[in-house]
Amino acid sequence: MAESLLMEVCVDSVESAVNAERGGAGRLELCSSLLEGGLTPSLGLLQVVKQYIKIPVYVMIRPRGGDFLYSDREVEVMRKDIELMKSKGADGLVLGALTEDGRVDGELCMELLAAARPLPVTFHRAFDMVHDPAVALEALISLGFERVLTSGCDCSALEGLPLIKRLVDQERVSQKETCREYLKGRELRSFTVQPAPAGTPQ
Repeated sequence: MAESLLMEVCVDSVESAVNAERGGAGRLELCSSLLEGGLTPSLGLLQVVKQYIKIPVYVMIRPRGGDFLYSDREVEVMRKDIELMKSKGADGLVLGALTEDGRVDGELCMELLAAARPLPVTFHRAFDMVHDPAVALEALISLGFERVLTSGCDCSALEGLPLIKRLVDQERVSQKETCREYLKGRELRSFTVQPAPAGTPQ
């Protein structure tokens, strides 16, 4: 029997979190500033959301908009945000970092993953900016990320579907125990999750 589809919804308010759960979401990605692609939310938002919903809440760790290259001071902020979000009930974290040449920043990601333990960690849509998606996926599997958010390095999961299929096949072939969930392409517009197109591997 095929696995049932778990719907994850990106939210930036208590109201949208409650509505997402009522609408059948199985997991939330909590952030602020959706227009900038999502930034780290406030501790207050996390705590109040946790009061009103029962499904898991994964918290975005991203100190600013723009690219995914971070200074030492920004990394210090990310580490502190990870510490605080863990202490206030986050069920998982969503983060990512790249190098100037478009590779996964393995050294920084390893540091952040260590700080996040034992929480599960998702690599966010920074993946769609990498130079070589196949190489990047292997790096993420090796590092221990449990999930990858991607639109197939395109403007939506529909346009990126061919690459998503190839990446899912690659993950299956790799048979790495550190990656326990297939990639799931998704597209977010405002507060509406667009359904993955027919043929998207689940």
